[in-house]
Amino acid sequence: MEVVETCGKGTLSSAEPSTKHNFPSTDEEVVGFVKDAESIMKKLIVGTKELDVISIFGMPGLGKTTLARKVYNNPSIVNYFDVKAWCSVSQAYNRRTLLLEIFKQATRDKSEIKEDVDIADKLQKTLKGRRYLIVLDDIWEIDAWEDLGLCFPKGEDGSRVMVTTRIEEVAKHLQHRNDPYSLRFLTSEESWELLQKKVFRGESCPPNLLEAGLQVAEHCKGLPLVIVLIAGIILKMERKASLWLEVANDLSSLALGEQGTKVIQSSYDHLEDQLKPCLLYMALYPEDYKIPVSDLLKLWIAEEFVENIDTENLEETSRIFLNDLLKRSLVMVSGRQEINGAIEYCSLHDLVREFCLRKLIEEKHFMQLAVPYSSNQQLYSKESRLCIYIHDELVKQLDHYEYRLDKIPMFESKQLDCYEYQLDNIPMVKSKETKRFGQCSKFIQFIAHPKSNIWNRSDSLHSLVKLRFVQALQLNERELPSSWVKAVQSLTHLRYLAICVEKFDFKWVSHLLYLQTLVVDYSRYPFRTSTAAFWKMTKLRHVKINSFIFTGEWDAKTGRPILEEPSESTLENLKTLRTCRVAVSDAARKVWWRCPNLEKLSLQIISVPSCSLFPLPELHTRLQSLKLDAGCSYEDKYEVGWSSYIDFPSNLRKLCIRNIFITEEIVSKIAKLQKLESLEVHRGYLVGNGQCLDVRYVEFPALKFFTIFVLFMEEWKASEESFPMLEKLVVLNCEDLDEIPPSFADIPTLQLIQVENCMDSVGDSAMDIKREIEENTGCDTLQVLIS
Repeated sequence: MEVVETCGKGTLSSAEPSTKHNFPSTDEEVVGFVKDAESIMKKLIVGTKELDVISIFGMPGLGKTTLARKVYNNPSIVNYFDVKAWCSVSQAYNRRTLLLEIFKQATRDKSEIKEDVDIADKLQKTLKGRRYLIVLDDIWEIDAWEDLGLCFPKGEDGSRVMVTTRIEEVAKHLQHRNDPYSLRFLTSEESWELLQKKVFRGESCPPNLLEAGLQVAEHCKGLPLVIVLIAGIILKMERKASLWLEVANDLSSLALGEQGTKVIQSSYDHLEDQLKPCLLYMALYPEDYKIPVSDLLKLWIAEEFVENIDTENLEETSRIFLNDLLKRSLVMVSGRQEINGAIEYCSLHDLVREFCLRKLIEEKHFMQLAVPYSSNQQLYSKESRLCIYIHDELVKQLDHYEYRLDKIPMFESKQLDCYEYQLDNIPMVKSKETKRFGQCSKFIQFIAHPKSNIWNRSDSLHSLVKLRFVQALQLNERELPSSWVKAVQSLTHLRYLAICVEKFDFKWVSHLLYLQTLVVDYSRYPFRTSTAAFWKMTKLRHVKINSFIFTGEWDAKTGRPILEEPSESTLENLKTLRTCRVAVSDAARKVWWRCPNLEKLSLQIISVPSCSLFPLPELHTRLQSLKLDAGCSYEDKYEVGWSSYIDFPSNLRKLCIRNIFITEEIVSKIAKLQKLESLEVHRGYLVGNGQCLDVRYVEFPALKFFTIFVLFMEEWKASEESFPMLEKLVVLNCEDLDEIPPSFADIPTLQLIQVENCMDSVGDSAMDIKREIEENTGCDTLQVLIS
C-alpha cells in the first residue's frame, strides 16, 4: 500500500491503518520535544544501513513515551519504514506475548497462533529483508533486551530499534552507533504552556491568575507528569490566585525526587470517595496494560464501586467516573475507536500504578494479596472487605494445603484470626465486627481478576469449585472443558462472568442470581438455548454471546412464551443483548420486547421475516445502538418485501446494517432518525435505480460518521444538503463505484475521507474534494487517506 496524502492535524497513513491501537496515547498536549524529536528522527533515518538501536532514558514522568510516540507517528517515519511495531516491555514481561504482539503488528494478522509455533523464528522470517522500526517501550533490565534483541534480524536495510528506559545503565548497554539520548526537563516557558493547555483548554489565562499560574508551572521543575497532574487538581479548584499560590508553595518545598509521589498523593486526596476504589482497582492490571474501557466499567459496577439510587444510570455513572479520572490525568487514554473516536482503551502511568499498589496495602476499602508475598504487607483491615486476587502461586498453595488459609505460608494466621479458615463454609467476621457493621456480615472474597494470571484449564476449574466467593471471573482466553458447568455451580456470588466454551445454555448459569454481565465466546457453531432460564436472571445488564438462537414455544393468544413454569418476568435491567440469531416471527421478537430498557441490540435474521421487527415505536425509546444482519445474499431474489419489515427505533444514535437490500424506503427510514450519528453499511445490495445510490433529496441531519463496506453500487448521487454534519467518510472495498459525489466539498464539518480497495477514480475524486475545499476556504482542514 502507498501513502497518497497526509494532511491536516496529525498524520494518517494507509500503510499503518492500525497505528492508533499499536501505541499508547495519553491524549496529552505535546509541548516541547521539537528539537528532541528532530534529533532522534535523524538517527533513525540517516546513518548506517545496519541494524541500529536508539535509546531514550530519563526519570519517570519526564515524557520518554510521549517523545517516542511523537517520533513514531511522524509522516517521514511512517513513510520511511516498511514495518512498524510498538510494544511495552515493563518489569514483568512474557517473551512470547511480546513477540506475538510485534508479529501481529508487522503482519496485521489477528488470528490465533498455536502454542507449539516458534514465534521467534516466525518473526525473524517476517522481518528479514524489510526495513523495520520496533519500539520497545519501558525496558527495565539488560536481560530483557538480550532476550528480545536476538529475534530482530541484522540486515543492511536501515532497520532500527527504539528503546525507552528509566535506567541509564540499560540505555548505555544497548548503545550501538549512537549515544543514548538523555531526555531533558521542560523549560519554564514550556511548563507554563503545557499547564495552560491542560487547565484552560484553548482559552487564555485570566490576568488575575497569570502570576500564580507562572509560579505553579515554575515549581513543577519541568516534569510533564507533575504538570498535568497539578493541572488536574487546580482544574477542580475555584479560580482564585490565593488558592493557586498555595499549590505553588506546596510544590516549592518538594525535592525533585519527591514531586511525582507527593503530587499523585495530592491528586488522590482530592478525589471524591467513590472514585478512589475505581482508580486503585485499575492498578491490579499488569504494568502498561491497555484496559478495555467497556470491560472496566462493567467490572466497577460488578464490584459495587458504582452506586446510584437510579440503577438504570449505573453505566452512565461509571462513564462519568472514568471521565473524571481522565480529566485529572490520573488515567490515560491508550486507544480510541477509529470511526467515532470514542475511548476504547485506557491505562495508568507507571508512577500512578506504583502509587496505587502501595495504597492498596494501606487503603481500608479492599486489599490485594500480592505475589510474591511481602513480609511488611498488611493483610487485614478492620473496616475492609478482604479481597484476595488469585494468582498462580496462591492457587498452588491453596491446593497443596487443602484450602485452609491458616496453613498457607503467605498468610499470617494472627492477621486472619477473625475469620473461620475452612473455605467450605463462609468465613464470617467475628460477632463484635458484625455488630460494627450492623446486620451486614463480612467475609473474604476471592476474585479472579482479568489478566492476573493464565491458569491451566483443569487447575482453574478445580480451584473454582473451592473458591466460591468469586465475584468477577474472566476465563475467555481459552476454551474451557465441559466440566465448567459443574464448576460454576458453587459460584453463587458471581456478578461478572466471561468464558469461552463449546456449548452453552442459560440453564447452566441461571442459579447465578446476582449475575450482571455474561460474555460467552466459542469457536464452533451457533448454539440453541431455551428462554425459560434466561428470564430468571433478573439482575442481568449485559449479555454478549458470539451467536445464539432462542428456542421455545409461544402461546399465540397471550403472546407469551410457554416456559417450564409460569412466568411474566421482564428483564428491566438488561442494557445490552448481543448477538441473538432469530427468525423474525410475531413470537420470536418478543424476546427483545421483554427487555424494554435495551440500549444496545445485535440481531442476526436467519429466515424471511413475517412481521415488523419494531412495530411499537414507544417500546424501545432507550435503544441507541442497533446492529442488524439480515442474512441476504446477492443470489436471493428480491421479492420478500424486507423494507416493510424494518422499522427503526426513533432514538438510535448508531446503526450498523449488514447483508441487507437497500431500497429507497430503507434509505428514507434511516434518514428519519433525527439523532443518528453513526451509520455503517456492510455488504449491502442496491435495489431500484440500477446500481445508483441516490440521496440527493434525502437529508441525514445528525450523521457524523458514515462507513460503507462492500456496497454493490456503481454510482452515488448526493446534494450538499444530504450530509450537513458529516465529519468522517470511510469507503472500503466498493470495487464498482466510480467516484465520491463532488457535493462533499460543500460539507463544512468534513474532516476525513478514507478510501481503501476501490478504483483509482474514487481516490481521485477524494483528492478533488480536498483541493476544492482548500481553494474555497483557504484552509487545509480535510485529511485524505487512500490505499
